[in-house]
Amino acid sequence: MTEDVLFPASVVGSMPRPDDVLDLVMGGLEISQEEHDRRMDDAIRGIVALQEDAGLDVVTDGEWRRRSYIGVIAELADGFELSTNPADGRPWTVVVDKLSMTDSSFIADEVEFVKGITDRKIKATLPSPALLGERMWDETASGAAYPNRDDFVLDCVPVLRRQIELLQAAGADIVQIDDPHLCLFVDEEVRSGYDDPDRAADFAVDAVNAMVDGISGVTLALHLCRRAGARVRGEESHSGSYDLIVEQLNRLHVQHITMEFTDPESCDASVFGRLREDLEIGLGCVNVTPGLVDAPETIVQRVKAAMLHLRKERITLNPDCGFAPGSGARVSIDEVQQKLVNQVAAARTLRAEFA
Repeated sequence: MTEDVLFPASVVGSMPRPDDVLDLVMGGLEISQEEHDRRMDDAIRGIVALQEDAGLDVVTDGEWRRRSYIGVIAELADGFELSTNPADGRPWTVVVDKLSMTDSSFIADEVEFVKGITDRKIKATLPSPALLGERMWDETASGAAYPNRDDFVLDCVPVLRRQIELLQAAGADIVQIDDPHLCLFVDEEVRSGYDDPDRAADFAVDAVNAMVDGISGVTLALHLCRRAGARVRGEESHSGSYDLIVEQLNRLHVQHITMEFTDPESCDASVFGRLREDLEIGLGCVNVTPGLVDAPETIVQRVKAAMLHLRKERITLNPDCGFAPGSGARVSIDEVQQKLVNQVAAARTLRAEFA
């Protein structure tokens, strides 16, 4: 990820959205598009500066231009409908027609803007195809276009692959694929709902590999999340051993995997010793749970525990999830800034000891 720095520090992707940014994202302001863009540009300058001031080596734009980390697909392809999820009453983007790729390059545009305001390495994020299948396909609403969920997943692949190509051309340093769906297969209760859970996990991996095969000139990463993001959103989380999906993780055609490591139920450090030697690990060593601020010493000890199974050169430091998964997440930006400051302090301590 960063060839010249030991224990580089990063965020996973999203950053907390203050009320004024939420107003811009949700489109409730009666302002011109020009004024909207000016305000959003200024806001992103601020959130990038916050990450720089904290000392991060890799930054994002906080995903502030996006309503939803999975809903971006509806801007990249036609065929979706904004509806209401009957299960919880939340807004729900669901596929209702065959996908037709648009010419949108807005994610690459995000990177180009950030490149113009920072000299740090830049990460961009995309949802995984199988995650989209899990969240945006419905047997009733989608059945006419896609009777089979897997066919919808496969049609998402070229749409997302095109965005990776655009991101590489725009100068992104890291393209991260967010795939909490793959992590569902660590949960025995979830696995029991599949006729063949290993085949389903293999399919998720195959879809990611189809997205990235042949892409060069950019670090390709995968973010796994099963508990941390759910804690922020107040949703059900899933626990279980990564051992159940180690085979699938080793088949991924990526160079970097981001994994949770702040919750004892999230990860047994010994799993790192069973991953491919060429995989860099984004160690989720900073707790994103609101109200909990890890001391630098706590973060250092988590990294040292991982180092019993990982070479120091393979470790990058990051929170265990994004700080604002979903447009409605309410998280203190001042608290997050302190978490990042402590993360960087831990990285500096580790560099001084192990350089």
